[in-house]
Amino acid sequence: MQSVTTRKDGEILIVTVDNPPVNVLSWHVRNGLSDGIKEALADDSVKAAVLICAGQTFIAGADITEFQRSDLPESVNFLEVLTAFEGSTKPLVAAIHGTALGGGLETALCCHYRIAVPSAKLGLPEVKLGLLPGGGGTQRLPRVVGVEQAAVMVSLGEPISAQKALESGLVDALAGETSLEADAIALARACIAKGPRPTRDLPVNGDLAVIEKLKADNARKWKGFDAPYANLRCIEAAAANTNIDDGLKIEREEFGKLMMGSQSAAQRHIFFAERQAAKIDGLPKDTKLRDVTKVGVIGAGTMGGGISMNFLQKGIAVTIVEMAQENLDRGVGVIRKNYEASAAKGRYSSEQVEGMMGLLTPTLSLDDLADCDLVIEAVYESMDVKKDVFGKLDAICKPGAILASNTSYLNVNEIASATKRPQDVLGMHFFSPANVMKLLEVVRGEKTADDVLATAMAIGKKIGKVAVVAGVCDGFIGNRMLSKRQQPANELLMEGATPQQIDTVFTEFGFPMGPFQMADLAGMDIGWHRDTSKEPTNVREAMCLAGRFGQKNGKGFYDYDEKRNRTPSPEALAIIEDFRSKSNRAKREISDQEIVERCLYPMVNEGYLILEEDMAQRASDIDVVWVYGYGWPVYRGGPMFWGDLEGPAKIVEALERHGVTVADSLKAKAN
Repeated sequence: MQSVTTRKDGEILIVTVDNPPVNVLSWHVRNGLSDGIKEALADDSVKAAVLICAGQTFIAGADITEFQRSDLPESVNFLEVLTAFEGSTKPLVAAIHGTALGGGLETALCCHYRIAVPSAKLGLPEVKLGLLPGGGGTQRLPRVVGVEQAAVMVSLGEPISAQKALESGLVDALAGETSLEADAIALARACIAKGPRPTRDLPVNGDLAVIEKLKADNARKWKGFDAPYANLRCIEAAAANTNIDDGLKIEREEFGKLMMGSQSAAQRHIFFAERQAAKIDGLPKDTKLRDVTKVGVIGAGTMGGGISMNFLQKGIAVTIVEMAQENLDRGVGVIRKNYEASAAKGRYSSEQVEGMMGLLTPTLSLDDLADCDLVIEAVYESMDVKKDVFGKLDAICKPGAILASNTSYLNVNEIASATKRPQDVLGMHFFSPANVMKLLEVVRGEKTADDVLATAMAIGKKIGKVAVVAGVCDGFIGNRMLSKRQQPANELLMEGATPQQIDTVFTEFGFPMGPFQMADLAGMDIGWHRDTSKEPTNVREAMCLAGRFGQKNGKGFYDYDEKRNRTPSPEALAIIEDFRSKSNRAKREISDQEIVERCLYPMVNEGYLILEEDMAQRASDIDVVWVYGYGWPVYRGGPMFWGDLEGPAKIVEALERHGVTVADSLKAKAN
């Protein structure tokens, strides 16, 4: 089947793109578009043309799978297609439905007129892949919608609605949802007398002040990223150059720098890694999923409440269980408060909030979980407690119900052994806050059935999570690697580094916070024995003995003001110094590079060990876990991707110098 076809409706040539599933601009589509415009210009009976797409969407963008390929058949360059469209001597109308994104919107901008159905979305999201629109989008968009809106669209990458596009002039008319082709043909006929309207000939209007405001408003979000600033430089170039060709030259230069840089490679890696993570190796494609229409959650605390919200907002009924009425009421109250806060921001209507709360059944009895299809336990992280819960669930839940533990570290096989149905048991490790964080580690037990694993992964996708399969080991993927970061950070503290120095290395690397900021945020006293008669065995216990619990009481490794702004704490530094001297540890100067080598390199090494033990399906899954669950900067692509960039040989040398046992597979890669 041809991906681009043409037919005539009187004097109008209709060029139809049909390249499922999303009509990306693959090489054969570009060739077809080139042939289509040539046909329109060569046929004297054709007075105007309509570009329209079959299927669910207009052209959704470039085929980024082609970026790394060198084996493509000969094809027309995308820029040549755009030049031919814009330079057509006959009016061209883009008929938009679904999404017109990236190269799709750039194609529409090179048509002379645009019409869209009301449900359509239009945008230039390249910044999310560490790029900018490379087909003239940064130069043509401001000529159509003005500097202000163009700057927002290219730097944030969020699409706009068809109505907003109409108001800004990005589209000339709205079509009926079911009459796009007929309405586009009518518009094309009306434009014959007007003639072509090349976007390149339009002036750039607007105030460049918006650019500095965008930089200021997004300084924290954009820290470390190259692409947002490159996009804005191109908008400035559009405003500064009356001749579009001068601006296009700057756009191509900026695009080339981003395309050849490591940041875009990392962001594209994560784009594909996220999609790859959903695939379960060795599982038959026809594995039938179990029906999940009602979910049980045990525990109404921070985790249990957050987990419940994921299902409620997707219309799935939840029965939530607590041991005490006070705790149950508090948990349900927090859920309602969170939804009402979202409603106040316009995310939900009051009716939607009531609808979601109406799907929630609070109870004090585990027996009320008998008819649930999936039960997720979110109780205290104790093996004895969890086995007790699962033993009770085994007796209560219906046959075929999936029993999941939200454990962060514990052995899922041992938890499953408390039941007579280990095939129905697995881990579903959510990350806090569970209603916000995108990562879900799905832990496959030794006896977990294929359909149970597949169902859990599908459920994760349904509730908006990025689900990754992990094996049973201490801490699974994410927390297992986290421990290899935290241990050396504590050691470095004892050797002379300060919390601020270590945390700064992490934040400069791109993490939202460092290990000691994280400890203060989580609470220093979590798991502390609270026995003041005992001598502290580590700095954290020493901090707790001094009443320094973190942000919760305004003092931890740092001091905090009423707005939780932190400053280095002389008292905390004195406690560290005192503990170091009592431990007979010598103090020395620690370089930032040593902090990287001792905290981040062991994480890469642990990733290789995880792969050697088949605790993760693929290296890219590990990267997904760390980007979506632990704040690894997406522009560095995750620890495994970054490790390749850093250089396996360099990492091995440093690990051996610091006395770390190196994974065999990492050694092999270094040679």
